[in-house]
Amino acid sequence: MNQYALALAGLLSLCSSAALAWGNHSFASYRAYERMPEVANAAPVPVESLESFLKAEEVAIEALLKEQEQWTSTNLDYYPPRPAELAFLANPSRSDDARRLAFLMALRVAPNSKLALYVQPDPQTPFDAARTLPFSAVNTLPEPPDTTRRFAKVAVGELVAPLQVIASASDEPDYGLDINLWGDSPSDWGKVYGFGPLSFGNPAVNFATQAPFHMGFFHESRVIYLAAPFLKKTFPLWRVHQYTGLAALAWRTGHPYWGWRFAGLAMHYVQDLTQPYHASVAPGDGTLKLIGTNLLAMAGMPRQKNELVVLLSNRHLALEKYQTQLLHRAALTQQDTAIEQALRNPQRDASYPAWSDRYTRDVVAREAHAYGAELSDTLMATMPPLFVSEPAFDFGVKEAQIDILTELGKQDATKRARLDTAIAELLGHYGAHSRNVLRGVLQAGGVKP
Repeated sequence: MNQYALALAGLLSLCSSAALAWGNHSFASYRAYERMPEVANAAPVPVESLESFLKAEEVAIEALLKEQEQWTSTNLDYYPPRPAELAFLANPSRSDDARRLAFLMALRVAPNSKLALYVQPDPQTPFDAARTLPFSAVNTLPEPPDTTRRFAKVAVGELVAPLQVIASASDEPDYGLDINLWGDSPSDWGKVYGFGPLSFGNPAVNFATQAPFHMGFFHESRVIYLAAPFLKKTFPLWRVHQYTGLAALAWRTGHPYWGWRFAGLAMHYVQDLTQPYHASVAPGDGTLKLIGTNLLAMAGMPRQKNELVVLLSNRHLALEKYQTQLLHRAALTQQDTAIEQALRNPQRDASYPAWSDRYTRDVVAREAHAYGAELSDTLMATMPPLFVSEPAFDFGVKEAQIDILTELGKQDATKRARLDTAIAELLGHYGAHSRNVLRGVLQAGGVKP
């Protein structure tokens, strides 16, 4: 690696400053889908265990995953082929547990993933405490002190609304599915999955290890790619392809619960890429600034780079926490603000092309990348300076103690209105893309409107 590339290698630390995109995806997904006819008018579906679906359709799943491996190897840059021993092969004589493990390892997700039978209820509706599932029953990661997630158990055969299934599942990839999948991860499965060392970030920090599956830097300058080709080693497009294919298969073969569940899983990665901080290395900071910052670090003057890392993380996390709190409060108080209306608004859907395998990269990520500079300017102009402009303050360390709604209530009302307008714009993208992708997957699954 030449000196120029070594300088840009400092981008590694910029890219994984925050691995989550929209906080609790279910809040926004409920609003995005609640009036979409294909969801709102869909009949309730019977809950089915993953083991039941896999046992009934393992021959079809074997064929699908083989086909997906061929597609991915052909179409995605820097994709490390799946080790042959991980291929999913039909075997009706094995146990349900063995089949489930073989499936998860063929997908190359964490084999301890829960994939529990649950829903995350809409905060607009009453919560039945008797059905509460503990956080650890659904999520392999530690429960954060300020979590907004509440889980309710559902039983095999119980009828549930497709809206609940897809909205709940749209949050699920943040529950540990993509954690520690790398060769340098502290896990047994990372050693056999064949991804090599973590693309960027710290392999000892669990959330950092999921970042390359939830971020996609597809529209940076050619200069950056030449010097830092590792930035292309990201896999959200692969995850979308896997889960949309499984959703369509589940619908075609008479397993509607898993059709909606897999569709929700796929949607998470699409929704992540509507977030500029997941589609850009450093929104608002140009190539020359990044190069200069890292050259200084290489020369033994890392202060500017370290400060940029903190500022990018702070802006990302402050934005995420604010929009999550806004949506949560509005749901709890039955408010219908411009942000909820933007999420539901179907008028922009037709302004985008129809869903295809290129849609996530060429439409969703491109739009988010282009919006990055404007969003960065808005955050710096409207958020409290401590949160977005002060590198001595680490938002991530203090986040659990920060009530950002209260803090922003102290700001000038005009500033907050500008920030809310930007969030409504971004969540308008989120809603439109979520619906467009679902329409395409429903069509592929043979589901009639």
